[in-house]
Amino acid sequence: MREIFGILEKIAPTSATVVIEGETGTGKEVFARTIHNMSKRADQPFVVFDCGAVPESLIESELFGHEKGSFTGAIIATRRGLFEMAHGGTIFLDRLGELGIDLQPKLLRVLEQREVRRVGSNQSIPINVRVICATNRTLRKKCAPAISAKTSFTG
Repeated sequence: MREIFGILEKIAPTSATVVIEGETGTGKEVFARTIHNMSKRADQPFVVFDCGAVPESLIESELFGHEKGSFTGAIIATRRGLFEMAHGGTIFLDRLGELGIDLQPKLLRVLEQREVRRVGSNQSIPINVRVICATNRTLRKKCAPAISAKTSFTG
């Protein structure tokens, strides 16, 4: 535990994106909250989203928001997404391994460009948010075939 808290003390003051891997019930959200509370963002929002608890068809709207009329059910008003709600603070994406492959490019845009685009919009919205993700899957094993293929390329 001392080693873990030593790591938390080192990464908390940075703005680095963090991935926490561990089995279900090991306290990944507790560590994410600790990182947030030890950071300069502690007085800003800490927004939690469980990628495995929401139907895949709704995840994009939940994370990125939507414009009025962009899909059936979005007839009342424009809605801010969780990334916008976390602006200035931290968003914790739990069970990231459950996120569908079709949303990965949008998530990558958030990480690289620090902007979101609501469903049905052509405008990007700049955001200042720290992303902490957690998964009970071993992501390195899932990425290993792609990494091996890339590193073995000789052209």
